[in-house]
Amino acid sequence: MPHHPVTHLPGRFLALLAAVALAAAGLLASPAAASGVAARGPVQGPVLDREFADPDVVKVGRTYHAYATHDDSRNVQHATSADLTHWTVVGADALPVLGAWASPDRNRVWAPEVYANGKGFTLHYTAQDRASGRQCIGAALAASPDGPFRPVGDGPLICPAAEGGAIDAASYTENGRRYVLWKNDGNCCEADTWIHLQPVTRDGSRTTGPAVRLFKQDLPWEDKLVEAPTLVKRNGRYVLFYSANFYRSDDYRTGYAVASSLTGPYAKAAAPLMTTDSFGGAVRGPGGQDVVTGPDGRDRIVFHGWRNGFAYRALYVADLGFANGRPVVRGT
Repeated sequence: MPHHPVTHLPGRFLALLAAVALAAAGLLASPAAASGVAARGPVQGPVLDREFADPDVVKVGRTYHAYATHDDSRNVQHATSADLTHWTVVGADALPVLGAWASPDRNRVWAPEVYANGKGFTLHYTAQDRASGRQCIGAALAASPDGPFRPVGDGPLICPAAEGGAIDAASYTENGRRYVLWKNDGNCCEADTWIHLQPVTRDGSRTTGPAVRLFKQDLPWEDKLVEAPTLVKRNGRYVLFYSANFYRSDDYRTGYAVASSLTGPYAKAAAPLMTTDSFGGAVRGPGGQDVVTGPDGRDRIVFHGWRNGFAYRALYVADLGFANGRPVVRGT
């Protein structure tokens, strides 16, 4: 995700106004949202009303661990929850040191992805490559989801500089084989943006084969880019969620594509899944999504949305279902 300014949290009055707006749109189940956390309902949020963009969530035991793009003091943010609704922000930086290949500019550290690798935990992150000046993807390892994650490898994991670099890593595992999905950052330089699928080692520290292109921007509502892939398999079909359009606007939205094979072909839905309008304006620019199993065993989609006049992106959670292999988000 592109860099954006970080501001202070809104006051109680702004939180109350936001809760009223959400309730008016029918997205909240009770006035409890005035505190900044919605009660149970189709859409909960903002469940973390602060800068927390590009969320990635992994469950370890009974605890959900969420990771997000940098803030003003951390390369990678980290928060924990027992229910996906009430969150505690961890003070420590989950990735205190970047790989030697990366610029130390914290503002260029985006879109973390964390997963259990069998012997510990892997974090993929986006940072600026010193050699090319492009955004590229690196890998880091830790013994626990609390970190600290430490970079591995002499260079970035994925860095197609000639195609604009690479951002927005997402993990997928099937039949014991690990893959990383990513986007070439072509919109940095007036080029196409493709969602790729590439095999990696089980700990995600090395690629083990070439990347396969899955799809690029080609629908009017996507404008110049597609990014932020998330892949799941439901009812025998692959469902690939993605974000598109300009990130700092109401035009940013979440779409999806489906396939019967891992490598495609993927058929995009003609209309996006989540938009500012589909939430009645209560969530602005929904994107940067991830899919996680809730405490009740059902799917949730977690994502960010803009708050306080596009000042920061907060964390939201919505119920996610599937009808004939296609996703349905309650509240939209």
